[in-house]
Amino acid sequence: MPLTFRKSFRILPGVRLNINKRSWSLTTGGRHGPRRTRSSTGRRTTSMDLPGPFGWHRTTRRASARRGTAARRGRRR
Repeated sequence: MPLTFRKSFRILPGVRLNINKRSWSLTTGGRHGPRRTRSSTGRRTTSMDLPGPFGWHRTTRRASARRGTAARRGRRR
C-alpha cells in the first residue's frame, strides 16, 4: 500500500489551505454555498451540494499548457 500525505489547515472562516506531497491548494466558500478551489498545478474546481436527494455537483478545469512570451507577442486580445 502506497504512503500518502495530506493535511488541511483552516486559515480563516471559509478559507482552507490543503497540502499534499505533490501540490497545495486554496479552498474558499462555505458549507452550503459553492466552494472554489485553486491548486498550485493550475487546476480549478467548483463544487456545491445540491438540495434534497440530488447529492452534489463538481466542475473541474485543468491547467492549460503554458506558453512562452514569444508566443504571446504576436497575439492581441
